[in-house]
Amino acid sequence: QVQLVESGGGLVQPGGSLRLSCAASGFTLAYYTVRWFRQAPGKEREEVSCISSYDESTLYADSVKGRFTISRDNAKNTVYLQMNSLKPEDTGLYRCAAVMKLLRSQAMCDSEGGEYDYWGQGTQVIVSP
Repeated sequence: QVQLVESGGGLVQPGGSLRLSCAASGFTLAYYTVRWFRQAPGKEREEVSCISSYDESTLYADSVKGRFTISRDNAKNTVYLQMNSLKPEDTGLYRCAAVMKLLRSQAMCDSEGGEYDYWGQGTQVIVSP
C-alpha cells in the first residue's frame, strides 16, 4: 500500500522529548521533500519543519528552532522529527506530507508549499504538566 504513517506521539511533560516518525511504504521517501505540520483545535495549520529531497537541507519554524531536529533514515524509508524541550504550545496533531519536485528550486524547503503527493493520518502530541 502506498502511504505515509506517523507514529511516536503521546503525552509528555514540559521539558520532555518525543521522536516522531514518518514512515513511507510503497514509494521511496528519499526522493520526496518532506514537511511536518501541526495543528491544534481552533488554530491554523503550522509548518514545523522541512527536509529537502534535493540536498537534505532543513528548515524550522522559529517557534521550534533549536529544539526540534528533522532527519532521514533512507534505509528505513523514514523521516524523523526529534522534539526536545517541549512546551505546552507544541501541543497538536502532527502530520507529515511528502511531495516530489523535479526542479531544484521547487524541492528546496524555502519554496512555497502547495499540493502534496502523500499525507499521513497524524499523531497526537500533548505537552502538559
